[in-house]
Amino acid sequence: MSQTSPVQLTADDLPLHCPTAKSALWSQHPRVFLDVLKTGEAVCPYCSTKYVLTGEAPKGHH
Repeated sequence: MSQTSPVQLTADDLPLHCPTAKSALWSQHPRVFLDVLKTGEAVCPYCSTKYVLTGEAPKGHH
């Protein structure tokens, strides 16, 4: 199920995968890793949840 507003995360939340550990059991789907470092955001291909990176990107990542 998609979120009504983007899920905000920080460098501490990386690597990002959906569903997250905080997701309800009923909303689980196969785990997919998402790259938010290229554009600052990513959308899950399964549930359409949008994730947005806030703050600085982690040091040493491409």
